Order: sequence, then structure tokens, then C-alpha cells
Amino acid sequence: MWDIIKSSTPEIFWAGIKYTIPIAIISFVIGLVIAVITALIRISKPHGKSKAVWAVVRAVFSFYVWLFRSTPLLVQLFIVFFGLPNVGIQFNAWTAGIITFSLNTGAYASETIRGALLSIPDSQWDAAYSIGMTYRQVLFRIVFPQALRVALPPLSNSFIGLVKDTSLASSITIVEMFMVSQQIASNNYQPLLMYSIVAAIYALFCTVLSILQHYLEKWTSRYVDAVGGIR
Repeated sequence: MWDIIKSSTPEIFWAGIKYTIPIAIISFVIGLVIAVITALIRISKPHGKSKAVWAVVRAVFSFYVWLFRSTPLLVQLFIVFFGLPNVGIQFNAWTAGIITFSLNTGAYASETIRGALLSIPDSQWDAAYSIGMTYRQVLFRIVFPQALRVALPPLSNSFIGLVKDTSLASSITIVEMFMVSQQIASNNYQPLLMYSIVAAIYALFCTVLSILQHYLEKWTSRYVDAVGGIR
């Protein structure tokens, strides 16, 4: 048994470094961009002639969020990779995986970011406007830094969840570490041992990310005292 563990663990671990983590990072970064855009559009309050057009745009983005939060990630992967070729849209496994993970992450993260932005009192917007700051200046200099601290814990949890969800990529033929464990198990007939190893490696990755999350939260809260005031 120890010989199997010694020979299999490095192979599974390397697959995690080479495929699992990069898929998670790329998808999360793209998903964050989508999430910020979606959140800003959904909280915006345009006036004048653009109000009707903006209402349609907001409805489209709201539908996107509803759709990806209301359907299973595995089904989304299957639709993008196996379903879309039927209508002439075809992606390789990597592209299909990143597109799906990014859109799924963007839908969930947009709600986190929207909630964080809405948690900033309107009085801060009004105060900034009163000294002549533009919308962009208020957003990036005042609102976003505060909203980031609020959104960081749930966004970090989303990233950790995404790392685990990448195991579903094996269903569309991406050879990440879960598929590698399946391939090894099919050769040595030790599925319990192989799946236990891959579970331990996932736990290791997520533990490291949780530790990083703790220090990142501590760093972003370095100017906030125990009762929420500014030092």
C-alpha cells in the first residue's frame, strides 16, 4: 500500500499544481471582472433618456445571475462542452471549463460585491460629491476600498469552493487531479486509496488557502478597531 501511495501521490499532486490551481485562478480572475461589471450595472440608477435602455441592460444581467445561480454547475459544464456543438459553437475542454467556471463564479460573486457596495452608506457618496469628486473617483477611492474589506471573506470562500469544484472538470475530459486519481484507480484497483489521496490533497490546498485568507483579512482590516471604527 505504501508503495502505491509513494508512486501515486506525486502524480496526483503535480496534476493539481499543473491543472487544478491554474483553472481555479484563471476562472476566478475572469469571474471577478464579470462580477464587478454585473454588480455595478445592477446597482446603478441612471436618469434621463438612457433610463429605459439601462433598464433592459440591468434585466439582461439580472437574468444571467438568476440563470447561473439556479442551475447546477455540472449541467452548465455539459451544456457548454457537449451541448453547444449541436448549434455550431464548439470549445475545447479547457476553454469550455474556464468559460463555465468563470460565468458561474461571476454570478455568485456579483451578489457578494453588490451587497458589499450597497453596505457603504449613501452619505459617503454625498460627502464625496460635495467636494467635487467624480463618480469614478468616489467609486475607486472611497467605496471600493471599504467594500473590498466587506466582500473579502465571502469571495475567499468562493475561491476555495471553486478549487474543489474544479474536480467536475474531469467530466468534460480535463485531466486535472481528480481524473488522474480515477485513471490510477482503474489501473491498480484501489479506488478507496486513490480517492482518499486526492481528498487529502484537496484538503491541503484548501487549508493553505484558508490560512492565506486569514492573513489577507487581517491585513485589509489593519486600520479598523474591534468595534468597527477607524484608528
